[in-house]
Amino acid sequence: MPTHPSERSCPRSASHASRSGAPASAPATPVRCAARPQVGGLVVPWISYEHGGRAAFGSLDPIRRAKAFLHRLCQVCGERLEERICLVVRPMDVREGVAPEPGLHPECLAYSKKQCPMLNGGAATYRRTPVSAKHPAGRPCDDPACPCPKITSDDAHHLRAGRPADDFDAWMIAAAHYRLKTDPANPNHLLGIDLNVPVLRVRPIRKNPRPDAEELLATLRALGL
Repeated sequence: MPTHPSERSCPRSASHASRSGAPASAPATPVRCAARPQVGGLVVPWISYEHGGRAAFGSLDPIRRAKAFLHRLCQVCGERLEERICLVVRPMDVREGVAPEPGLHPECLAYSKKQCPMLNGGAATYRRTPVSAKHPAGRPCDDPACPCPKITSDDAHHLRAGRPADDFDAWMIAAAHYRLKTDPANPNHLLGIDLNVPVLRVRPIRKNPRPDAEELLATLRALGL
């Protein structure tokens, strides 16, 4: 099992969690998330790392991540997933054959698509510094009785830091085809949800513009290549 929260895509700063009302511009909160704390009118995902009353948007709590995988829980509301399970999938996930984040209810995915800057196109690149560099939980905890894990950036952070955002698709699978994938070299290391299963539906969430062939040629000529 993972021992640290990995960097999520949504590059939001850490803030005190509250249950204040949502501003008019915030997306409607799903009924499933009504009991979840909010920051700035936005729901704090159940899977986000929380410490000392503060939530680190853009992080994954390793303990909750494992619980979500093993018990089929939604990463946003924390409730059990039902017959239709949605997954947020990048091209690299397809190549690896695994979704590294837990599934979502359809309505929780719809909410996330509006809330998360990495999914709604509000963020053009991944954050340059890991979420743990600024969040209080990234510093040593002064409570010796606190069971919180040490929060660190995942191994791939330096590979994507500052790089353009990925494309994202929404996959829907049936609960009957939900299965987990582990590292062949280390069976105790849970990789995520197996993508080599029948897929009910694939819908694009975010597609980044790509320069066409003529633009590429013009750029190469301008560079004298």
